[in-house]
Amino acid sequence: MRAIVYVVPAFLSLIALIHPSHATEPATDDPVVPSFWNPKGVYDRPNSFPEKIQFLASDDFPPFVFRDASGRLTGFNVDLSRAICIELGSSCSLRIKEFEALVPALVEEEGDAIIAGLAPSPGLSEQLSFSADYLKLPARFVTRKAENAPFDETAMDGVKIAVEAGSRHERFALKFWPEALLLTYPDLSKARLAVKDGRADAHFGDGLALSIWINSEASQNCCTFAGGPWLEPGYFDTGLSIAMRKQDIERAEAIDYALRQLAQKGTFRELYLRYFPLSFY
Repeated sequence: MRAIVYVVPAFLSLIALIHPSHATEPATDDPVVPSFWNPKGVYDRPNSFPEKIQFLASDDFPPFVFRDASGRLTGFNVDLSRAICIELGSSCSLRIKEFEALVPALVEEEGDAIIAGLAPSPGLSEQLSFSADYLKLPARFVTRKAENAPFDETAMDGVKIAVEAGSRHERFALKFWPEALLLTYPDLSKARLAVKDGRADAHFGDGLALSIWINSEASQNCCTFAGGPWLEPGYFDTGLSIAMRKQDIERAEAIDYALRQLAQKGTFRELYLRYFPLSFY
């Protein structure tokens, strides 16, 4: 079981956080940045903050946690965890373990919080508490750039939509676009290839994964997002959050407070544009 630790002192400069040497410059066409906090909401500041937070994560989850060409640990979750600790004035560390070992490690108090793309589920919620979502994962359509006719989500009669068989995207399309012609494929790569090669008019899938695919060599610059993001309850409303032990109430309140502050101060926007220059919203 791997366990690699880096320590982030609480006094690190926010300037260094927002403009590291490995940052990707955001796109210049003013991409949409999601906001999950009510701007008019009034939130109490916790009475106390934890002196330290040891985050747990796996290092094979780009662009959230991964190692760059020099072997340095980097990613959206790495910088978000660092920003949380700076906001709270807490000392911070990130301990790397295999993904399957993260929940047992948290339960055994080998760390204080898991930041590894977990979403609340009935099974996990029995053991752990979760922060507010820091990133939701909408569904999106992609179409070929060469298409002449604009894509209209309200006029789907006979439109060929490629989806992954058995996915929530397939279930959603079957319910809400029964007039469309659904083309199901055993895996995502084949569903994406269908729209790339023109066998489907559009592909409906996970926006985050599609934003990475669109910018990759695999897409060969074929496609672009069409229509808006879909976040319907029961299908695409759960997002990524930070998991903690149920009894760790002080740390949970502090992390939620920090996430709100980072959103209000614009730090979350900086991080989102750094790692997702093609917004999936």
